[in-house]
Amino acid sequence: MTAQTQRRALVLFSGGQDSATCLAWALQRYGHVETLGFDYGQRHRVELDCRQIIRRKLASYSPLWATRLGQDHMLDAGVLKQLGATAMTEDRAIALQADGLPNTFVPGRNLLFFTLAAALAYRRNLDVLVGGMSQTDYSGYPDCRDNTLKALQVALGLGIDRPLTLETPLMWLDKADTWELAHQLGGDTLVELIRNDTHTCYLNQRDTLHDWGYGCGQCPACQLRASGHQRWLSPQD
Repeated sequence: MTAQTQRRALVLFSGGQDSATCLAWALQRYGHVETLGFDYGQRHRVELDCRQIIRRKLASYSPLWATRLGQDHMLDAGVLKQLGATAMTEDRAIALQADGLPNTFVPGRNLLFFTLAAALAYRRNLDVLVGGMSQTDYSGYPDCRDNTLKALQVALGLGIDRPLTLETPLMWLDKADTWELAHQLGGDTLVELIRNDTHTCYLNQRDTLHDWGYGCGQCPACQLRASGHQRWLSPQD
């Protein structure tokens, strides 16, 4: 057993494309992997219904992954909705704000998620936190930036007085690269799981299956996922 496989990880797992890819990535690397989801009153709450299906299917793909996949956890983070309305938590049109950020930005969301994850990791004797943040395809969200999360890693490690690593395997990947990573990890089988069983659409639409997955096809999340899938299938020279 290598030093890496002796480590114990906690994946921030929403039920979306990015977090499902990160879960497969973690199962390939770490000897024990648990998952953590958050209910914060998100408009696209159907993503939470996808989580157990994805976990079950990932475990069925590989005896090694099945052995490594540990407990799932769900926390109530509804305080984020109480702090103020966004297009992620209210039925409102998606638009840019005066500060230049889209109104899908939920201030403090990733900061809170990782803080709660660190507290759970302390209780569960886990030493790696994995998140699907990307600075390449991130809509300008400041809490998805690499420097934000590096600073947070230092603060969280000091705060629980234990070494803690924040891993963001998608940080420098665009959506086409994320599709490719899923293919590298699990071939066509994992790509089909991502397409059929994950959910990303901000408008919570899950009645139409496109080449790239379920969704409205119009919101920023669907457009990003669709364009990435197309570029992955037809890479430009």
